Amino acid sequence: MSAATGIAFDSLAANYDALWTGTAIGMSQRHAVWGRIDSLFQQGDLVLDLGCGTGEDALHLGSRGIQVYAIDASAAMVGIARERGVNAHRSTVEALANLEGEFNGVLSNFGVLNCVHDLASLGSHLSRLVLPDGFVAICVMSLFCLRETLHFLVRGKLRHAFRRLARRKLRASLGFDIHYPSAAHLRWAFGDKFELIGWYGVGLCVPPSYIRGIGDKAVDRLSRIDRRLAHLPVFRAMADHRLFLFKRL
Repeated sequence: MSAATGIAFDSLAANYDALWTGTAIGMSQRHAVWGRIDSLFQQGDLVLDLGCGTGEDALHLGSRGIQVYAIDASAAMVGIARERGVNAHRSTVEALANLEGEFNGVLSNFGVLNCVHDLASLGSHLSRLVLPDGFVAICVMSLFCLRETLHFLVRGKLRHAFRRLARRKLRASLGFDIHYPSAAHLRWAFGDKFELIGWYGVGLCVPPSYIRGIGDKAVDRLSRIDRRLAHLPVFRAMADHRLFLFKRL
């Protein structure tokens, strides 16, 4: 995520938690990620949070006795995270070459790396920063989202229904490009220093956050279905996000 992208996200910072983090959909998807990563990071570990936003993931990890060094390209997001007690710093993923230290793991949640073009450079930097047997958890937006496609199809918006599949790169409304990396591309980008140990769908039945009018009880029911299906082959490829888990060799 570049500095220019960070500036674009500054405009969202004040309302980000209300629009995403604090919603039933947002918390459902975030809990799905936490359910997969909590066993990877242990008390006393030092975890690098790439694109920390307002610090929700860092606070969750911190509540489990995990130390977090968080970065985000948005100064406004970093300011909010710091106010909440997160060890957050303004920096971009592209600037990891300047970061020193040894980390037990890395987390990058909810599409941060969709804004990064050169994932091979990221893999190279993380191979230097992550200790052997450390874990890297990456949650990216999927190339195809079933709920999004159905949402727009029933409204007759064909162009929107298949917008992710039509182009592997989209221009976001805030003016930056969004990429949709495949599992094969991520494996290639992380090279021979990391092993992909599994990947999972996040938000199969639970819809993207912009879909309104779904009550909290309905989201809870959809979340229970996701827990049964979203990790299965085929289904996982149709979720709103995909969570990839790598292990440093």
